[in-house]
Amino acid sequence: MLIAGFPAGAWGTNCYLVAPAAGEECVIIDPGHQAAQGVEETLKKHRLKPVAVVLTHGHIDHVASVVPVCGAHDVPAWIHPEDRYMMSDPEKALGRSIGMPLMGELTVGEPDDLKELTDGSKLALAGLEFGVSHAPGHTRGSVTFTMPEAADIPPVLFSGDLLFAGSVGRTDLPGGDHAELLRSLARVCLPLDDSTVVLSGHGPQTTIGRERAANPFLNGLDAAPRRGL
Repeated sequence: MLIAGFPAGAWGTNCYLVAPAAGEECVIIDPGHQAAQGVEETLKKHRLKPVAVVLTHGHIDHVASVVPVCGAHDVPAWIHPEDRYMMSDPEKALGRSIGMPLMGELTVGEPDDLKELTDGSKLALAGLEFGVSHAPGHTRGSVTFTMPEAADIPPVLFSGDLLFAGSVGRTDLPGGDHAELLRSLARVCLPLDDSTVVLSGHGPQTTIGRERAANPFLNGLDAAPRRGL
């Protein structure tokens, strides 16, 4: 398994490329602000061929490079339907005071082929399987992607802006709901095995076990019965 990630743009948003191995097909997760060059460099470095872009949510810092990346490689993108409007109207999703000085340099709009994610579905892409969980709270259409344990890596959770190392996503933007975010954490994250590696939308990687023990936002939350990926 190959997972290559890098922070991009003004918001330091983590973009990930996931493939069974170097030299094979890959999936791109959250190509945000100024991520296109990093995507191309990572593709070249690992000799990867993208087959799809998948998005944890619709905020512009996670989707700003979707149109150029999809266009350059003629691949579809996937997003939850409740966040689809953000791709064409990012200001409505962020409010007027956040990031607007950068709007002139951002590419907005939908790629030619935009598909919608469904809670509980499995995406079979690039020889990999991604489990999709709707996880509202940061936005109404936030999702996470899970990958089962493989021979060379533990299970993985791509948490978007739901869960960070030591923190959680903000809920003060349009569509945010703190109580809903806590319910998503309890339903989506806490049932996962402690060994699950968390690759979030911002900041360093962590594990479910580490966050269960030390993340103050998880204290007192009751997890649903533990489930696999």
